Amino acid sequence: MTHVVCVLQYAVKKPFAVLYKKKNITRPFEDQTSLEFFSKKSDCSLFLFGSHNKKRPNNLIIGSRMFDYHVLDMIELGVEKFVSLKDVKNSKCPEGTKPMLIFAGDMFDVNEEYRRLKSLLIDFFRGPTVPSIRLAGLEYVLHFTAVDGKIYMRSYKVLLKKSGCKIPRIELEEMGPSLDLVMRRTHLASDDLYKLSLKQPKALKPKKKKNISHDVFGTTYGRIHMQKQDLSKLQTRKMKGLKKRPAEKLAEDDGAEDGGATPKKSKPA
Repeated sequence: MTHVVCVLQYAVKKPFAVLYKKKNITRPFEDQTSLEFFSKKSDCSLFLFGSHNKKRPNNLIIGSRMFDYHVLDMIELGVEKFVSLKDVKNSKCPEGTKPMLIFAGDMFDVNEEYRRLKSLLIDFFRGPTVPSIRLAGLEYVLHFTAVDGKIYMRSYKVLLKKSGCKIPRIELEEMGPSLDLVMRRTHLASDDLYKLSLKQPKALKPKKKKNISHDVFGTTYGRIHMQKQDLSKLQTRKMKGLKKRPAEKLAEDDGAEDGGATPKKSKPA
């Protein structure tokens, strides 16, 4: 069962996953060197490991983030019920579709182990970061419910129906796979190591641009620094009504030569 689960999860994650089919004697909670080796070889920071034995049947170790190619978090889950894609006779989503993740249950917010499991599942299924989305692309939902010590995973396809207005009516159709899981063992990083793994390098941090601000609507404003301007020399718009006549210009020139006294204008005869 666990092999089928791993293959199906690989199909969900394609083309952003690598599948190893060879059987290896690996005990992740006792020796993690083989997992760290495959992580470095494939350049993968997440893994899903399936095993089956008498003591822990249908065992699934999900997640396990790597920090500097060393295991950071690892959670062991037991598969109690499994329904594959082939068992559900409905239409499927295209390969590589980015899913919408829904988490239901207070345990994902109250319990530290469930909170880490939620973080692992988000990292495992969220897919690549995209700058924008379209309504027709929202067609795949992964729903996780934590209740009575169990975790229920269900997969749905989003159907957009006519509603008589611009906003369509949404229906969910189960398409598989679905899992009933129970938490077994956990390997969680310490709080100090977890904070260190979340630290972002200075080279990746966006540089703050000076004299640029944004308002609540996303409009960009820039501040310009310049020297003090003499407004008396400012070139304004030329208008014919404000243009001086030749006689006025001549009178101003004569007044300047006489010491600033402006002669009186003679009345026309």
